[in-house]
Amino acid sequence: MLAQLRPAVTLLIAFTLLTGLAYPLAMVEVSEALFPSQARGSLVVKNGAVVGSSLIGQTFAEDRYFHPRPSAAGNGYDAAASSGTNLGPTSAKLAERLKTDAAALRAAGVEGPIPADAITTSGSGLDPDISPANAMTQVARVAKARNVDEALVRDLVTAHIEQPQLGMFGDPRVNVLALNLALDTAAPVAPASPAPSNAAPATVSGS
Repeated sequence: MLAQLRPAVTLLIAFTLLTGLAYPLAMVEVSEALFPSQARGSLVVKNGAVVGSSLIGQTFAEDRYFHPRPSAAGNGYDAAASSGTNLGPTSAKLAERLKTDAAALRAAGVEGPIPADAITTSGSGLDPDISPANAMTQVARVAKARNVDEALVRDLVTAHIEQPQLGMFGDPRVNVLALNLALDTAAPVAPASPAPSNAAPATVSGS
């Protein structure tokens, strides 16, 4: 019995150490050496501080920023609760939300066809990108909030359109965080006045 059990236990321990410890550690070292930025989370740094990741979307709610697509992850873009709505095309709840969101966009001045990603959530709820069409529908609002020419904002959007990988995988897209950071550089706005000491702190809507 022991003669049969010993090889099995030995192999179990050996492969546990090999595939559960040695191999993962080796892959971490290789990825750190070959792809250091990606291995550390594709972090985006501004003025020495991490402001986000190019792979994880975040909420931007102020008019002066481009907004991401809606998110069903937690309270919105919660990286600890990645998820979609799980609502199907026949869901009355989904239809009502889409109708409400579309009406809000119309009230904000959006004309013409509404891009699908402007009112629908992604499967992960953490999508960092929006379609070029979605970005273009927001140009007028952003330009007005920053008191700049729409052409400047439109040119920034065009410059940040990323094409499908290898020309065939995925769709053209715009990274919202990268666009908003470029927007702050090209068309900065004066910081808001400090809130009175007895006022509630302002909500930060983006980096």
